[in-house]
Amino acid sequence: MDVSDLHRRAVAGMTARIAAISPGQWTLATPCSDWDLRGLVNHVAGEMLWTPPIFEGKTAADVGGAFDGDVLGEDPQGVWEASVGPSIAAVSAEGALDRTVHLSFGDVPGEVYASQMFADILVHSWDVARASSGDELLDPDLVEACLDWFSDEEEQTYRAAGLIGPAVTPGDDAPQTVLLARFGRTA
Repeated sequence: MDVSDLHRRAVAGMTARIAAISPGQWTLATPCSDWDLRGLVNHVAGEMLWTPPIFEGKTAADVGGAFDGDVLGEDPQGVWEASVGPSIAAVSAEGALDRTVHLSFGDVPGEVYASQMFADILVHSWDVARASSGDELLDPDLVEACLDWFSDEEEQTYRAAGLIGPAVTPGDDAPQTVLLARFGRTA
């Protein structure tokens, strides 16, 4: 499956979960101890907003603090919806996955960045569902694709850089449970 398709499908899953958040739920705790539900959605929306300028060739320095702080404002769901189309278009553009993008840690192929985005959106969509008592069942095809990709990235990229916490022992061997455990979550 093409990484741009994985990204698009993960965004669709996140969009459905964000749309289901009721007004009184934004301050609920999430599996990410640093963020409540609003903070988590703000984090992912910020990443979505970063995607177009990064695929246009801009560097982190070029973008600066444009997406720092609260990007959600008074309409979190509306800001999310507005960020979706441009992010998907950037990842899906002709040649986007082959071009070099400039990230804070160095230059990488667009496919690497899109894969990171896909994984982050997929796992955080489960976090949103868990926090808001939403649908926690992730698309099995996306889970399998993420597991395959993450096998090469987990230790050297994510855990070594402190981007994820320690893995936990999965409660069973279901692929979704294993994926979440590898990202430090207990399903």
